Amino acid sequence: MRERVQQWLQFKRYTWRNYDISLVVVVILLSLISAYILTIIDASSFKRQLIGMLAGLIIVFIFSLIDYHDLCLYIPIIYIVATLMAAATRLSPLGDDLSTNSYRWLDFRIIKFQPSEICKLVVILALATFFSRSRENLKSFKNFFLASAIALVPTFFILIQSDLSSSVVIVVVLIMMLVSSGIGRKILGPVAAIVIPVIGFLFWYIQQPNQKLLKGYQLERITGWLNPENQGLGVMYQQNNSVVAIGSGKLYGKLLEGTDTARNYTSVDVTESDFIWTPIGEEFGFIGCMIVLLLLSVIVIKCFIAAKKARDYLGMMIAIGIGVMFCFQTFFNIGVATSLLPNTGLPLPFLSNGLTSLLSNMMAIGILLNIGIQPYRGSSSLELG
Repeated sequence: MRERVQQWLQFKRYTWRNYDISLVVVVILLSLISAYILTIIDASSFKRQLIGMLAGLIIVFIFSLIDYHDLCLYIPIIYIVATLMAAATRLSPLGDDLSTNSYRWLDFRIIKFQPSEICKLVVILALATFFSRSRENLKSFKNFFLASAIALVPTFFILIQSDLSSSVVIVVVLIMMLVSSGIGRKILGPVAAIVIPVIGFLFWYIQQPNQKLLKGYQLERITGWLNPENQGLGVMYQQNNSVVAIGSGKLYGKLLEGTDTARNYTSVDVTESDFIWTPIGEEFGFIGCMIVLLLLSVIVIKCFIAAKKARDYLGMMIAIGIGVMFCFQTFFNIGVATSLLPNTGLPLPFLSNGLTSLLSNMMAIGILLNIGIQPYRGSSSLELG
């Protein structure tokens, strides 16, 4: 009885008028666009995507009611479980490569699960919790290395899957959360002075004939992107066809032309996931793409607004991490589809096919909503509650 009273008081103290319904509406619109595009690509996927969207909305509602402070109390256990799952994809019999030579999934017979998608959100929560608890003594190299270790341990297991793109997302999130944490230029300055030249050297090294860091197909994608004129029928074939398909959508797209009009995206692989922007561009045209991009931008902007208005430092850091994750994945996915970046596999938030990605994104939205309805915001917004 006492626990029920405490739960009721917890819900009662939330500032419900700040519940961001418009954010939920944007997520629903993107999910419906995804369901429509995926139905065009594969008619049998509509029911699955619709079920995923409904399950995702339930997750949004549930996580919006869970106080993120309570959630972060259990983050050490959640972090260990997520890291072990990432390791299990490559180091246990549960790992499944789905015939792609990339062990990114765990096969539980009933469902296949991609731990790297969950790891992104878990790392954000773990870093935010660490920064919050270490805030009084944050400006030290010790805390810098501890924060880096928190992010890089699961990143290592994701990297050996091999999932370079998800690893890069986590590293970018780490960098931006370090910059936002208040750790200070005296720590980040010397680190940047060392890391930036090292990155430059590694970029030069991977282009050498006997480099050992990247696998053959990964290197070919980078060199092909750097020299597209030599790889028009090679590794750049998919991206070149993607650009042609997007361009063929012109201003208004082919949506109103019916199914009789030929679609160029049929010559592009994985249009249901990594190259979802290709059929979006061809079906909706430039105007439609700008509308979809606007909807994605609204989510990112709302993340940073939530960070600014957050009740405390912990909420601010979580919102920043989620915003960076959504922003970078959107930029990277569209950059690959338009040949602005080397070809790599990253889902477009709320649009690409993939249940694990969709549900983890929905969890992030639920947490973001909870940050927004916390009470006692204002002048003490960066003080821990």
